[in-house]
Amino acid sequence: MNSQLAPFFDLSMDCLCIANYEGYFVNINPALVELLGYSETELKSRLISEFIYEEDRERTAKNRQNLLKDVALVNFENRYVCKSGELVWLHWTSIPVASEQLVYAIAKDVTHKKELENERISHLSQLSQVNNELKQLNYTTSHDLRSPVNNLISMVDLIDMGKIEDDDTLEILSFIRLSAEGLKTSLNTYIDAFKQNDDTSDKFEVVTFNTVLQKVQSTISSLIRTAGVEFQVNFSGMESILFNAAYMESIMLNFITNSIKYARPHVPPVISITSEEKDGKKTFTFSDNGLGFDMEKVGHLIFNLNQRFHGNEDSKGVGLYLVYNHVTSLGGTISVDSAVNEGTTFTITFKA
Repeated sequence: MNSQLAPFFDLSMDCLCIANYEGYFVNINPALVELLGYSETELKSRLISEFIYEEDRERTAKNRQNLLKDVALVNFENRYVCKSGELVWLHWTSIPVASEQLVYAIAKDVTHKKELENERISHLSQLSQVNNELKQLNYTTSHDLRSPVNNLISMVDLIDMGKIEDDDTLEILSFIRLSAEGLKTSLNTYIDAFKQNDDTSDKFEVVTFNTVLQKVQSTISSLIRTAGVEFQVNFSGMESILFNAAYMESIMLNFITNSIKYARPHVPPVISITSEEKDGKKTFTFSDNGLGFDMEKVGHLIFNLNQRFHGNEDSKGVGLYLVYNHVTSLGGTISVDSAVNEGTTFTITFKA
């Protein structure tokens, strides 16, 4: 190694290594030795695959084949087994040099980040469930209480006031009816307010599709450029919609990043985005040419929380759940059509 570069290699806090095309480490920096707990001799004497967590070996081997075809590997994560038996998550960037039959790689320890993400997803799931249960309880309680209140009012109405001579008793019955009527009015008002808040709590504004798309593209421009994404966009049928701008940004961001994440190997993503207003029906359609889904197997699960369909460790199972809630919370609907290795099409129909 060049003597001027040796300090970078030896002193880096990230894990640096050089591997040959046969699958063995050639050079390893101290950070990787310290992280995994094996000696340098132990790491060099065994195939690299032997240090990889068993469940990740097949996926890693598939990606390694791309390296041998002179294709760089970026944003790849897998688990290694330390000498202590502890698992660590590593985030890799690997560059093959065919003329040397070597792969130069840098790995970051993202174990703590993974633990935090898993904890966040778990909390999100629990909070979502609790929130839905509380909403349902509030609505059900308010709705069901109206029946006994109506029954109380009916019972008071059945009393023949003409047969009651005591003025105090008549006054008490009158107060009972007034109280029951007031409670009924309060319950009806609460239910109406609950429905209104549940449906329209989010801010509506005129959202221009092209403006949002350009903003999202600018945000992830590097990712789009690296993946070689081709966009086919046509908003001539409907340039804008009354919606929530932040929600639309989230929808486009999740759709585009998913198309890149789940692109077919060696097939650059082609993304088609169109909008249309026809016969009073306003739709937004997003299509790609990626891995797609087996709709018979997972079609009913696509918008559920914590669902993963392609074994991608970078997937959190949250994106499409958020998209679904963004659309439905504002009164719209979303459908999906897909086939394995033929891409996916999402169609959003906005509230009229």
